[in-house]
Amino acid sequence: MHRDHDGAGDRIAGAARAGLDRRRWLRLAGGALAGGWAAGCSTAGAARWAWSAPARARVTAALVSPDRVIRVVAGLRPYRPEGFVVRAESFADKLLVHNYGHGGGGVSLSWGTAEMAADLAGDGGDGEAAVIGAGAVGLATARLLQRRGRAVTIYARDLPPNTTSDIAGAQWSPTSVSDSLDGPFGIRFERASRLAHRHFQNLVGPDYGVRWIDNYFLSDSPMRVPDYQSRIRDLYPEWEDLEADQHPFPTRYARRVATMFIEPPRYLRALLRDFRIAGGRVVVGEIADPRQLAALPEPVVVNCTGLGARALFGDRSMVAVKGQLVVLRPQPGVDYLTVGGGRFSTEGSQYMFPRDDGILLGGTFERGVETPEPDQAQTERILRDHCMFFHAMEDKRRAVNP
Repeated sequence: MHRDHDGAGDRIAGAARAGLDRRRWLRLAGGALAGGWAAGCSTAGAARWAWSAPARARVTAALVSPDRVIRVVAGLRPYRPEGFVVRAESFADKLLVHNYGHGGGGVSLSWGTAEMAADLAGDGGDGEAAVIGAGAVGLATARLLQRRGRAVTIYARDLPPNTTSDIAGAQWSPTSVSDSLDGPFGIRFERASRLAHRHFQNLVGPDYGVRWIDNYFLSDSPMRVPDYQSRIRDLYPEWEDLEADQHPFPTRYARRVATMFIEPPRYLRALLRDFRIAGGRVVVGEIADPRQLAALPEPVVVNCTGLGARALFGDRSMVAVKGQLVVLRPQPGVDYLTVGGGRFSTEGSQYMFPRDDGILLGGTFERGVETPEPDQAQTERILRDHCMFFHAMEDKRRAVNP
């Protein structure tokens, strides 16, 4: 096992800054495609304002413009249409526990599937265990094994901040996990969700970068309750459906729920710190062959390799799903989440998540796309849609509160 602190590896996909072509932006701003969206896009001077009918929350429109972009990142989600895998098997002379394939719900479900995996690993006593992978799932698994008395070594090609988990949006909402929650998997999904939700409550506070926040799901059509939410609806406190005159957004409908929001850069650093303080050992290097696993000294190995399980263990059901984010300069006062944009969402997904390290604008869910580099056309689309959305939000504010 070699030590390689510099390789970004395939667990992080292209976290490089994508250069914005300013002249192309000027052409778009004046073209028919833009439809006037560029005018006033920055919502400069947007004031903090209270919605008056009724006063649900004080919100500030996000300032969206190309000159506020600080980076563009893309990551490959480890998606399994059948859902995540948590199971144990014999491997060489070891107990091998799998914990991978979380799709878009890796951070949200991490502590839940980690507890399920730790149960399969058995009571540790003073035994040793290896965890393969240092993203959100791997770190949570390693910490729970430590709490059960095991001496744990993490083997990982990349450590925070160079994991896919570091660029996740990371609101607590286990979505995009599988094609269906029917049958036994739905039961496992619900158990993992409930376990994880309880663990995250213990981490709320600035040290771990976890906080409660209002999340607004937005649409111009009446909203159904997705299957994943219907199973765990009680984990979304303060759930309320609002009409257009009850919320400040430029869509007809809004669903407000309270949820936890995780800031991955701070959160993952804190978990890795705790792991090391508890005596954990980290070996940086790539495990690309099962024979390397057989040579490890630990009798228990937990596979948290995410998308890497496809090559390492031959799981051909794994599908890469590309997600791209445009990150704007941090904006104090923006302290709510939005998901969806109604008529302003021209394709794909749309969401705004405010973090200390920047305002995240998403996004994409490109199934089967494995190119790690950000796509310029998607960058422009994400910026354009959010610009139109928040500009219309300011128009609505001015109409209500002239």
